[in-house]
Order: sequence, then structure tokens, then C-alpha cells
Amino acid sequence: MLKKIPMKNKLSPITTELENYAQTSNLTELQIVEKLKDYYFNKKVNENLKLYKKGTKKVREITKDLKISHKKFYAILEKKKIQHKKYNKTPIEQKETDTNTSDSPL
Repeated sequence: MLKKIPMKNKLSPITTELENYAQTSNLTELQIVEKLKDYYFNKKVNENLKLYKKGTKKVREITKDLKISHKKFYAILEKKKIQHKKYNKTPIEQKETDTNTSDSPL
């Protein structure tokens, strides 16, 4: 049977590396974790953008995987200058065909 190793023992090499890097780079541990988070998020975004360009992955699937809103995804597309279909947000204007606006007094 497999012996379960406590989480503390699994993370101890990572925490020591993090502390060592924090001392040499003059950053706090939280700043380093934020930079790692940004790095891996951007890496995942780039992988999904490649699939989006090929047409194999839809916006709905990408936003669900990345856990971001559609607006944020389209902002990323515009920032990276990737062409995408823009949807008209204004409602369709209807022609005025009201029959009650005739010039006759009756």
C-alpha cells in the first residue's frame, strides 16, 4: 500500500526554494507567488489563443477553462491584436410604421 505523505513534507522543498529566492531577489514571498500566478495564467491564455486561432476551441470553452468573463477575454484579444468578431451591442432600430400617425383628423 501507498504511504500517505503529509502535505507539509511535500511542500517543504518548495517553501525553502521560495524563501531562498525571496532573499536573493529582494521580493516578498507573496510577490513571488503573484508573479508565478501571472506567468502560469499567461501561459494558459497563450495555449488557448492558439486553439482559438485554429478554430478548435470556442470563446465559451476558453472563458470557462480560464475562469474569466467574456469581456476580459475579448480585451486580451484586442491587446494581442487578434482579430475577432465584434457584436453590435445596441438594439436593432425598428422602422416607424405606426398607422396611428396619419394626417387625417379621424
